[in-house]
Amino acid sequence: MAERIQVIPEAPEAYELLLALNSSADRSAAGAGIEKQLVELVKIRTSMLNGCVFCVDMHTHAARHLGETDRRIDLLAVWREADLYTTRERAALALAEALTKLSKTQEVPDDVYDQALAAFTPEQYCAMVWIVTVYNAFNRLSVCSRTPLPPTPMEV
Repeated sequence: MAERIQVIPEAPEAYELLLALNSSADRSAAGAGIEKQLVELVKIRTSMLNGCVFCVDMHTHAARHLGETDRRIDLLAVWREADLYTTRERAALALAEALTKLSKTQEVPDDVYDQALAAFTPEQYCAMVWIVTVYNAFNRLSVCSRTPLPPTPMEV
């Protein structure tokens, strides 16, 4: 693959603001009582859907560090068919997919929204939306730049 311009170093101030937004979204999720492992699963699935190899690599490493199993990470792409995920995790993954696919669907379907509200408080729902929104931004920056994999997984 041909190398591309790395957009992050070209706009360091914008990237710093995105990092700050990411930190804020992570803090909101933690403050709302959302488990770190669930946040990592959502970041992985969002990154899978966007084809962001850099972010998938980074967040699978982070999820394993938090105690997530290889099997659950390996089957995340087919989570609907695997009985390894809780109702809460399924709600989060469905919401992540709906938000990530907005350009195609132009909506979050009512059943996905209702499932999310059954699994999360309004505060938790908002935190999950912010996590997915921020990760879609990170994925777009990495994908358009074809950010290469580092020699070893990145620490989050």
